[in-house]
Amino acid sequence: MSHHIIEASEVSYFYPDGTQALAGVSFRITHGEAVAIVGENGAGKSTLLLLLSGCALPSSGRLQIGDYLATAATLSHIRRTVGMIFQDSDDQLFMPSVEEDVAFGPMKMGLPEADVAKRVEMALTAVGAQHLRSRPPYRLSSGEKRAVAIATVLAMSPNILALDEPTASLDPKRRRSLIELMRSFTHTKVIATHDLDMALALCPRTILLHGGRVIADGLTTAIFNNAALMAQSGMNMEPIPSR
Repeated sequence: MSHHIIEASEVSYFYPDGTQALAGVSFRITHGEAVAIVGENGAGKSTLLLLLSGCALPSSGRLQIGDYLATAATLSHIRRTVGMIFQDSDDQLFMPSVEEDVAFGPMKMGLPEADVAKRVEMALTAVGAQHLRSRPPYRLSSGEKRAVAIATVLAMSPNILALDEPTASLDPKRRRSLIELMRSFTHTKVIATHDLDMALALCPRTILLHGGRVIADGLTTAIFNNAALMAQSGMNMEPIPSR
């Protein structure tokens, strides 16, 4: 199932002002994996997700997303393969109603009206938001907006989900609900986060970034229990008790 695989080889990225955000990043994520991307602010997490979702192209190196090598010619294919959930849900919700927001992507794909309706129903059901379908997005709570933003992506039927700080700004109840929702997805998942407890709950594997480089890639429990490594990356976490 190559369409579920991500492979980066010596990927670097420079912003237009010359700032280097990623420096020679390499890793391989296979079908069905749930991988946390962890690091302090400025480590390159969000930039990496932008590359994985086809919002930008590497400055150098090789990036394979599913069946496609990331190039200007393949960006539209990559954007259908990877569903990106941004940190700020307001960046994804802009239509008058929730139903119209969720339908927007499938409509742009040129699907028949009946198929669009089926996808809207499937996506809203998956996130438990059927009761919100007629509501204007700006009237929703942060947790409701996050669920609807995920529904807009699910309606596109992506193979891979990329989530940027999905639990940010959520209260404890909404955070728990979102974690359980994400746990139910069988997609390949790449989650950039500062929420180390969530990463531990959802992601058996973690890629640790520092200064735009991968400084560790392995079992989440092993990385989080390495105090020296976590301190080097600017992250801190209490040791995980043995079970």
